[in-house]
Amino acid sequence: MNIFNIIKRELIDREILIEKEVELKLITSALLSRGHILMEGVPGVAKTYTCKALAKLLGLSFKRIQMTPDLLPSDIIGFYVYDQKTGEFVLRKGPIFTNILLVDEINRASPRTQSALLEAMQEKQVTIEGEVFKLEEPFMVIATQNPVEMEGVFPLPEAQLDRFLIKIVTGYTSTQGLIKIMKRADEIEEAIESLKPVVTREEVLEDIAVVKNIKVEDSIYSYIASIVEETRRHTAVKLGASPRAAIALIKMAKAWAYINSRNYVIPDDVKAVAKPVLVHRIILKPEFEIQGVTAERVVDDVLIKVPVPKP
Repeated sequence: MNIFNIIKRELIDREILIEKEVELKLITSALLSRGHILMEGVPGVAKTYTCKALAKLLGLSFKRIQMTPDLLPSDIIGFYVYDQKTGEFVLRKGPIFTNILLVDEINRASPRTQSALLEAMQEKQVTIEGEVFKLEEPFMVIATQNPVEMEGVFPLPEAQLDRFLIKIVTGYTSTQGLIKIMKRADEIEEAIESLKPVVTREEVLEDIAVVKNIKVEDSIYSYIASIVEETRRHTAVKLGASPRAAIALIKMAKAWAYINSRNYVIPDDVKAVAKPVLVHRIILKPEFEIQGVTAERVVDDVLIKVPVPKP
């Protein structure tokens, strides 16, 4: 049984997290793909709970940073302090030294502070006073942002957005889901705090290695290349998906296949992860944005237009 099914049994079936199966599946896929996540949603939709519960069940260390405009890069990566007893400088490691790092409201931090995450996200290491420190595997950044905040924020530049493997848009539950949450609010909070690991860190690393070896036929590579290239040709698009997006599609499709108990990728795996992988990488022309065209609609158009490879 793969780790998603184990987590699902603990969190979804026991109603610790209600109506969060899609989000949980995407987060698990991103973790198995060694990627990072941008999670967008209004306050109060269990973004923090979801990440914390996942880390607990996987036996991984978890830390959270609340981003603010006055936060400094050293507050994230760490710094050296002088120890008067020993007469030496001692490293105080920042919260980035963890397995799963939740960066809450990333767009509230200054661009300088946001950039402190880039080396860690891309190279799985940080540099402090010229000294390089490798981060423990697995390492994943989950950054959240509030879509309705317009003041006091620093929008993420396109190059930084491209570093995130996927973007997850999480919204409100259904009416029935909301009623369940209200009835079980105290129980859910206590249950999350009391969660114990059901998977070890070593088992997570083993699954990551398995995902790397999921089979991908040449026809799937061609299918993904056509999808990425078609985003650049769409009439509403100013800047389409990059080669990094194509790599991200392959990685996520492999993880999605594994979670669905297959050792090979099919076109449906690509379709399932296309929006989370592509929407934050597509920049629309202003005149089309005014007309209400969205990146999600562009991806839908592309998936309809690009022929699906025959088995």
